[in-house]
Amino acid sequence: MSYEVNDFHADVIEASAEAPVLVDFWAPWCGPCRQLSPTLESLAEAADDWTLVKVNVDDHPAPAQEYGVRGIPAVKLFVDGTVEAEFTGVKPKPQVQSWLDAHLPSEQKSRIEDARHALEAGDRQDAEHLLWPVLEDNPEHTEAQILMARALVFKDPERAQILADAAESADPELRQIRESVQTVARLYTLAEEPDALPDHDMRDTYVAAANALTDHDFDTALEHFIDVVRTDRDYDDDGARKACVALFTLLGSDHPATKEYRRTFDMALY
Repeated sequence: MSYEVNDFHADVIEASAEAPVLVDFWAPWCGPCRQLSPTLESLAEAADDWTLVKVNVDDHPAPAQEYGVRGIPAVKLFVDGTVEAEFTGVKPKPQVQSWLDAHLPSEQKSRIEDARHALEAGDRQDAEHLLWPVLEDNPEHTEAQILMARALVFKDPERAQILADAAESADPELRQIRESVQTVARLYTLAEEPDALPDHDMRDTYVAAANALTDHDFDTALEHFIDVVRTDRDYDDDGARKACVALFTLLGSDHPATKEYRRTFDMALY
């Protein structure tokens, strides 16, 4: 649905508390505006979860000034009274649709965001429950796969590794989580197969760290891994350092073990 603005506050700010509102700032004399408008109107006609409001900047200069419109066409997506995303200029219809798909709120996005918060708070079970419906609808959803791997890694490292191995992401944060899951899953395997580690004075300490990890004794695991970092960082291909980074990543910055040992670990590197 689309219509010309009458009262910007009512038609956009208040209305966007109920459903997203896409605002098209335009003018009749603007050629690019006349190119973009049919695209937006066509998408709006097919949509049932957002509304298009057209704002003629000549007739309504105040909202254009308030929201920093410097060139037209300017398109702004309002959600709960604030601008969630925006672009300026003409885009072909597929690009506008992709832009909308990326920025419109959805239950799936809400679940993923809530799962992220749950993981940072250390509530892996809640994150798991939030993510399962996302993966049931889209088993190859990369972000959901990686976050689920983080949620499961201390409970079911084999399953977590399968999820992590299947999900590749260019996003640096997701890539670090993925690599951390793979590191921890390998340590669970080494705890069961310590003979796979090279013979060394620090092997017993390294194995003790891996065993503590499998027991969820993160403090002891970090203590032992840091001892290995101090003594021979090259052991197991820099494995102790990788283990510490992985644990800090997966436990989160607010976990007591991260707060207790992060500084000690940083000092051990130098």
